[in-house]
Amino acid sequence: MDRRLIVLRHAKSLWPDGVADHDRPLAERGKREAPVAGQWLRDQVGQIDLVVCSSATRARQTWELVAGRLVSPTEVRVEDRLYDATTRDLLAVVRELPPTAESVLFVGHNPGLEDLVGELTGTWQPMKTGSVAVLTGVGGWSDARPCWAVFLASATPRP
Repeated sequence: MDRRLIVLRHAKSLWPDGVADHDRPLAERGKREAPVAGQWLRDQVGQIDLVVCSSATRARQTWELVAGRLVSPTEVRVEDRLYDATTRDLLAVVRELPPTAESVLFVGHNPGLEDLVGELTGTWQPMKTGSVAVLTGVGGWSDARPCWAVFLASATPRP
């Protein structure tokens, strides 16, 4: 069975003084860009079975704005391991995905997402804020390993 992993780097965020990195919110630019990424996902990707979103404020806000552009409700899991994640951390989350989910969206951060895409496809893909990469792999999620996936598409949707 083909599996589709979509990775979305959170939209542009603020760097306010005195706010912990985990709690940084989206900037106005990010609030404009995230719905555009949602529209791109709706038009180019279609159905998403599961969303795994970092617990960081900027990632959760990005997902909320993206979700407003999608057609149908999707199961969402907030996952602490996506925040400040290494490739190894992210790959562990991929391997634990439920077999019933064919299409999964990760909403997270760099450098982890760039590294994960590179690890799974053997292709380096820059992931600017608000960027999306779409990968497909054959077999179960537990089969994910280096070069398991093929890079299908990417975009950095902007208003």
